[in-house]
Amino acid sequence: MNITIISVGKLKEKYLKLGIDEFTKRLRAYANVKLVEVADEKAPENLSEAEMEAVKDKEGERILAKLQQDTYLITLEIKGKQLSSEELARKLDQLATHGKSNVTFVIGGSLGLSETVMKRSDYALSFSKMTLPHQLMRLVLLEQVYRAFRINRGEPYHK
Repeated sequence: MNITIISVGKLKEKYLKLGIDEFTKRLRAYANVKLVEVADEKAPENLSEAEMEAVKDKEGERILAKLQQDTYLITLEIKGKQLSSEELARKLDQLATHGKSNVTFVIGGSLGLSETVMKRSDYALSFSKMTLPHQLMRLVLLEQVYRAFRINRGEPYHK
């Protein structure tokens, strides 16, 4: 399986980079993993609704430009479906069984995802109703995808 994670913004925190590097390395035993960063749009704190949409649209264009035509797109959205680790494992297993070997996860920027990216999405996934830092979500997502492969192979992993 080919797993691509597209995320908005540059990762700066060393502790997150170390964790991401570790789970990327572990995942390579199960899948081809590609991490893609797209530039975030610089935006001041107090934006109007229209300005926020414009920022998301610009970031969305960058995201869509990185998508492969045949990929199954899973967007991370607060309003997406919440799954257990076992359910995510089943979802990835079903995709592989049905010939969807290219799977792309998208993590939006601090304002979220553009409407065009959400419309292109094949599946909206939520990790929590809480807002989490998008940089931290890279690590959490990689860990859960790794866990999913371990579950699907019947391999032990801490619960």
